[in-house]
Amino acid sequence: MTEPARTGTSRRRFLAGSALVGTGAALGAGALVRSAPTALGSTQHDGHGAGHDAPGAAHDVHGGGAAGPTFRSGRAVDHEANNFNPTELLRDFDYGTTSKLPDGRTLREWEIFATDHEIEVAPGVRFPAWTFNARVPGPTLRCTAGDVLRVKFVNGSAHQHTMHFHGIHPAEMDGVPGIGAGIIEPGGSVTYSFDAEPFGLHLYHCHVGPLAEHIARGMYGTFIIDPPQPRSAADELVMVMNGYNTNFDGQGNQLYAVNGIPFHYMHEPVRVKRGELVRIYLVNILEYDPINSFHLHGNFFEYFPTGTRLQSADFTDTVVLGQGQRGICEVRFPHTGRFMFHAHKTEFADLGWMGFFEVTE
Repeated sequence: MTEPARTGTSRRRFLAGSALVGTGAALGAGALVRSAPTALGSTQHDGHGAGHDAPGAAHDVHGGGAAGPTFRSGRAVDHEANNFNPTELLRDFDYGTTSKLPDGRTLREWEIFATDHEIEVAPGVRFPAWTFNARVPGPTLRCTAGDVLRVKFVNGSAHQHTMHFHGIHPAEMDGVPGIGAGIIEPGGSVTYSFDAEPFGLHLYHCHVGPLAEHIARGMYGTFIIDPPQPRSAADELVMVMNGYNTNFDGQGNQLYAVNGIPFHYMHEPVRVKRGELVRIYLVNILEYDPINSFHLHGNFFEYFPTGTRLQSADFTDTVVLGQGQRGICEVRFPHTGRFMFHAHKTEFADLGWMGFFEVTE
């Protein structure tokens, strides 16, 4: 099938054109997006080879006239309509419904729904996402090594989906086409059941082709398996690095974010206490770019790759991650004040992947 002509713009043109101010101004003041049309790009794809014009899509990313809502003006997205707020996602852990099995082990059960849900990813910029539980990223599922897990997945989307968990489990529980339950059709459901192993920081995502689009649309979430002996007490945060290919051309992203909304933590800094241990569960699920990174200003952190070892592998202020890689960062802030964090790739930062920690007494 011949693909429809694309009339969108590359992210480099988007960056160089009317969308963003320069790097220096962005890093200095958080005044980032100058104008935003109703939607970015003109072609919305259904993930099965067909394309159609998105409702209200803007065919010229530069807006063609009067400026729209801006980050400079302080406007924020509608979190209530989106069904999630990145500030709340930081500390939102879903431990499921628990019960005890005859052998004494803990059984944890969840019900997860796939839905098609349009979200506002920047003021006035809407994105037709595919989601787990109507949020991007999906819920952070948390358990302890050795628990028995049952995840009932209900496909309420108009598209085929699965849930694929990183970790160790039987082949039929892998959530890939052609094995076990395989692809879950719209209206269908399946229960994935497996033991929680190994301990560490993992993720889950849809594994239906075209895989890149299913992930890029928002079908992913964090999956934490705690060690049998709990880690030391800390202020724990989840940060999922993602992006939005708003042109649906598979050629890169026009916006980048942590926990779903670009620049959110510039406007609502992550509040932590001076001297308190802060544990960051950092996941990279960015599609269409080979690597991503996390850089913390004014501080260093202990880094635990994948979280599967209790010994730190590095003491640093920057880590680089490929897609699907993740790790735990532990830091104590010795000074109060605002400390920036962002991708150490300027283009990603300029397009949304940046924020502040607000350290208080």
